[in-house]
Amino acid sequence: MRFKRLRSWAVVAAAVPAALGLAGTVAPAAHAETSPQGANDWNCKPSFVHPRPVVLVHGTFENMAFNWQKLSPALKKAGYCVYALNYGGPKDGPIQGIGDIPTSAGELAAFVDRVTASTGASKVDIVGHSQGGMMPRYYMKFLGGAAKVNRLVGIVPSNHGTNMSGLVELGTLLGITQEVVKAALPRASRSSARTS
Repeated sequence: MRFKRLRSWAVVAAAVPAALGLAGTVAPAAHAETSPQGANDWNCKPSFVHPRPVVLVHGTFENMAFNWQKLSPALKKAGYCVYALNYGGPKDGPIQGIGDIPTSAGELAAFVDRVTASTGASKVDIVGHSQGGMMPRYYMKFLGGAAKVNRLVGIVPSNHGTNMSGLVELGTLLGITQEVVKAALPRASRSSARTS
């Protein structure tokens, strides 16, 4: 019981800096719009051995550069055409994956169409982490993605939703939830959010 409580607090302690955009103070963080190493080579053509491009879909409060630092170069080295996107957040915002699922799924749909047009492949394989493992299911079920996705691999997908180990409730109780969301927005959006 005591270990479980300590583990829960460790999750909270690790998530708060990321939620506040402070991850760069703990470890060097890549710029949100920077593709992870090995990803988004728009000249890549799938091989006979690996006929489908792999699309990497990050999780909540993540971005493609941070979430796929290890997997993207490993897949590229193994011979796959690898692609990654940011979704569900402001352009150039360090925190992504905070938008509503239908809108995020629409962004994924457009990205998959771009990947298939570029590579000539009829289908992609998707690897998603957390929300990135769940959100593509909406794309596949409601936006025609089932015809364009061969395989969906979810790494700890949030298929049943999440309260982020109690962080949402804690933020609401402390009155900081809105401030965390505002911190994720670029400066221009923050000033317009304050006036509305």
